[in-house]
Amino acid sequence: MFVGMPRPRVRPIVWQPPALPPRAKRKQGTRPLPPLRVIPVSGRGAEDVVLDGDGRLVTGVEDGRILRISNEGRQIELVADTGGRPLGIELLPDGALLVCDARRGLLRVDPDGGAIDVLAYEVDGWPMLFCNNAAVARDGTVYFTDSSRRFGIDHWRAEMIEHSGTGRLLRRDPSGAVTVIMDGLEFANGVALAADESFVAVAESGAYQVRRLWLSGPSAGSADVLLPNLPAVPDNLSTGSDGLIWIALPSHRPAALDWLHAKPPILRKIAWTLPQRLQPRESRVVWVMAVDNDGRVVHDLQGPGHGFHLVTGVRERAGRVYLGSLVEPAVAVLDLLDRGHPTVR
Repeated sequence: MFVGMPRPRVRPIVWQPPALPPRAKRKQGTRPLPPLRVIPVSGRGAEDVVLDGDGRLVTGVEDGRILRISNEGRQIELVADTGGRPLGIELLPDGALLVCDARRGLLRVDPDGGAIDVLAYEVDGWPMLFCNNAAVARDGTVYFTDSSRRFGIDHWRAEMIEHSGTGRLLRRDPSGAVTVIMDGLEFANGVALAADESFVAVAESGAYQVRRLWLSGPSAGSADVLLPNLPAVPDNLSTGSDGLIWIALPSHRPAALDWLHAKPPILRKIAWTLPQRLQPRESRVVWVMAVDNDGRVVHDLQGPGHGFHLVTGVRERAGRVYLGSLVEPAVAVLDLLDRGHPTVR
């Protein structure tokens, strides 16, 4: 949140969060967190990561730059500058970058020349406030989130505090038409497609769950919950080369916020006026999960966030996992397999 920027008013909705699951009280998952290799980048807040066709990492930082990290992290080059705040990053079928920019909307970025085209900025005649994350189907259809119709990225905490459920999942067809396909989401965030594209999953950060919209099969057009009552706050999602859906978990659920949600709204209004250091805060942790199409947990990796934390982006390729962070001036890499020190290929 920018210093000195006036805070918008919040209109809190009373909500009774589900009880913390037992997993929330444990300090590690089914196995110890593999060693992290932290790769500094020339900017703060490398929120998401993707690998291009040559295996190079691409990320965006808070000053608007899109960066490409080459072999072993030794070289970082500027791809483009969106002039906004890039969040989710994906690859389009033609190799171009798809960027969810919280300020500028859904963008197509030429990975060679850096040219930027706006693919979607308005929905039903109104500008998006908080374009966040996306997934791309094989035919070029884009599924993406607008986290809130009340608050932009500078006041993302207000969306968590208010709990008014104005987030949306949208679809951009190859023709360019944009449609709202799910509404009323609590801080709509990460998006991932099943490997067979039978459903699209969307993280609801404010409800601690991952919802699913069926795209084909007997349940096509219906929605359900893939992962209810998560032990932490879900952020970006991605589909791994292993076919699993990977989930970035930047923080434990703030106990103070859970308590406030069920109390009279005036308490959250007061909390919102307090200095940020006195508001419910994120925990320092490194945490990612991967689940199959039935929501069964396959990987659960958690460790202390001493040298890297607030993991908002996750990407798996061939047993190697790449992490982004909303606040760190770095990305990180870990190996699922016991094959020595993780490196960027």
